[in-house]
Amino acid sequence: MANQEVDELFEVKNSFYIGNYQHCINEAQKLQPSTPELLQERDIFLYRALIGQRKYGVVQSEIKSSAPAPLLALKLLARYLQSPESRATIVSELESQLSGSVDLTNTALLVVSATIYCHEENYEAALRVLNQSDVLECRALMVQTYLKMERLDAARKELKTLQEKDDDATLTQMAQAWTHIATGGEKLQDAYYIFQEMMDKNSSTAVLLNGQAVCFLGQGKYEEAEGALQEALDKDPNNPDTVINLMVLAHHTGKPQEVASRYLAQLRDEHKCHKFVQDIVAKEEEFNRLVKQYAA
Repeated sequence: MANQEVDELFEVKNSFYIGNYQHCINEAQKLQPSTPELLQERDIFLYRALIGQRKYGVVQSEIKSSAPAPLLALKLLARYLQSPESRATIVSELESQLSGSVDLTNTALLVVSATIYCHEENYEAALRVLNQSDVLECRALMVQTYLKMERLDAARKELKTLQEKDDDATLTQMAQAWTHIATGGEKLQDAYYIFQEMMDKNSSTAVLLNGQAVCFLGQGKYEEAEGALQEALDKDPNNPDTVINLMVLAHHTGKPQEVASRYLAQLRDEHKCHKFVQDIVAKEEEFNRLVKQYAA
């Protein structure tokens, strides 16, 4: 019965994991799940896909205060991502939820908590939350979090656990590709093949194309990187990873400064809370402070 349940939502989940958010939404809307539990899980992935499309207002308006706990967690994430000025308050709300008795079957809450903590760069807190669950997605997020912390050995160890649980799962394959990219060198080609196989089995998405583009950039294959990024741009013109990778590419290929400046202006306009933008703003403020200090 468990396998049948997984199969019922396979297309919905798989589409979400590879970043094919519109297909995930379409499939979720067509699906008539056989149990109330599967109905709720379908809705979870539907709203996560809408968050992936940055439709935060839609998620907040559709999820009512009487909704089940997993959906309320997604509403909290949508609020967090849409309202930078309220983030400190939202983090406090989250921490008060986690300080009590946490329902460890509420995977959505664990994933949302870890996602918010990673945005806050509180990686240790993210790992503490995720480590409470053996669900595949939580373990895959642990790999991603270790890589953000530049703890490659810990990421590899967690990846091995994932591979032992389900080596063929999309999440395991994605985690393996991320780890290969962090390793670099010859492993970049292995990561490229993983992304290509996923595209062959499913379809190309901005997420998968950016993965390939990073592999190409690491290998100095700038023409191939540009092709992948232009295709990613067609899929999602406002994807911040695509714009950042295009900036990196412009730098490596010696394009005029106004090209990189245009991409940076786009990021500032549409993704002002992205860590990349915040780091640049912090550096600019520090530079201006030093200029004033020496001019005085």
